[in-house]
Amino acid sequence: MLNYLLFIATIGSIYGLLALSLNLIWGGTGMVNLGLAGFFAVGAYASALTTTTGHMPILAGWVLALIVGGAAGLVVVLSTTRLREDYLAIVTLGFAEVVRLVASNEIWLTRGTDGISGIPGPWRVALGREYFNAVYLPILLVVLLLVYWLMRRIDGSPYGRALRAIREDAQVAQVAGKPVLRFKAQAFALSAAIAGLAGALYGHFTSYIAPDLFLPLITVYIFLAVASGGVGSPAGALVGAYLLIALLESARFFVELIPAVTAVQRAALKELLIAVALILVLRLMPKGLLPERIPRAPLVGGKP
Repeated sequence: MLNYLLFIATIGSIYGLLALSLNLIWGGTGMVNLGLAGFFAVGAYASALTTTTGHMPILAGWVLALIVGGAAGLVVVLSTTRLREDYLAIVTLGFAEVVRLVASNEIWLTRGTDGISGIPGPWRVALGREYFNAVYLPILLVVLLLVYWLMRRIDGSPYGRALRAIREDAQVAQVAGKPVLRFKAQAFALSAAIAGLAGALYGHFTSYIAPDLFLPLITVYIFLAVASGGVGSPAGALVGAYLLIALLESARFFVELIPAVTAVQRAALKELLIAVALILVLRLMPKGLLPERIPRAPLVGGKP
């Protein structure tokens, strides 16, 4: 039972990283990234290949996942500079599907649908399965807290205020002298880097990754987590992520108690229960459980 709870807390923390990643660009700049699962997969594969085929240290894999994820995000956002903002969502969705198809078909690189197994975890062999989860969770929580601290620092900084100005009206922000394109590219690259790091942490936790693990449903789940927690609020994103994983697991146990129901029907009922729960949350609290609180600008010369 303890190992199961540790497993759920670990997956919830990884979802928390993805929620912080999405909240930075969706809640911060108003950009919609429907390809979050793609950046998640890019980071996972980059770190897995670095540590298995390349025989590099795990920390090197995590750093490379950050770099590759950020670079992929930069390429995606710069490729849409001549398009309307609505098309960014379509491009990112296509990017995620391209990543999944490449991972499925380029066997020489990703081993195809067989996936990559034997991904090392920190002290996994020495600790054994029984104690590995207990050690990995604190490592993940440290990373999560560092990213959360960074998001809070960004929120309270002039940079964060510029991002929110772009979110509210990009044209007005540009007229005010803000380099809108540069800010958007920086925010998107940082968001993609965090998603890539989340993918690396996931791969080294499960020790196995495959294309089928990075379906668009992950992106949908994270959008629901951020929306229910509070768009624009880092704390709300974390609360929403843990709430989501709790709903996923509790719904799975609940549908098992329903008699005379097939496995396919149980899966459908599980998704239905999650949808109803999240609809209730958003109905009762439209701005989320922890809505965004925009900090006041500091006083300059006694005037706001």
